[in-house]
Amino acid sequence: MGEMNRRDVVGMVAAFAALGAVTAEAQAGGVMVSGGGELAHSAFYAYDKLAVTKNANGSEVRAVLHGTLPTGEYLEVHETTMPVGQSPHPPHRHTHSEMMLVREGKIEVTSEGKTQVVEPGGIAFNASGTLHGLKAVGTVAAKYFVVAVGVQKELPSMVPVQTK
Repeated sequence: MGEMNRRDVVGMVAAFAALGAVTAEAQAGGVMVSGGGELAHSAFYAYDKLAVTKNANGSEVRAVLHGTLPTGEYLEVHETTMPVGQSPHPPHRHTHSEMMLVREGKIEVTSEGKTQVVEPGGIAFNASGTLHGLKAVGTVAAKYFVVAVGVQKELPSMVPVQTK
């Protein structure tokens, strides 16, 4: 094996990030229990190369990346395909803020006691500490990206809330 140049190293790091970024959230169907390493280098992620985790509720999660930025914020990105009528987890709160960017189907998002349907191209934002939940609605599975950013505090970072 020859000597590795910077391009080889960056490609290898991106590949490991894509393969190793299957977070505990994806594996546990929505409960995040760990963060990743430092995200100090630019990278590209091919959608068809992302590892897919299939969950008991029929959802599929493609983890893109997770870790800490050089500026100190935690960042996590994943894409979920959620069957109609399903939710990734019960309503919950966590320390980071997150955006859900819908690319197909519809999701019904409840945040701060308000419920709204978000359609393709729409974005739902949940601020840190906000009680929120979602469910896929409509006639086709919902596909949406989650972008979580903020400070990760003591585990667990997602705190399920009992609903009546």
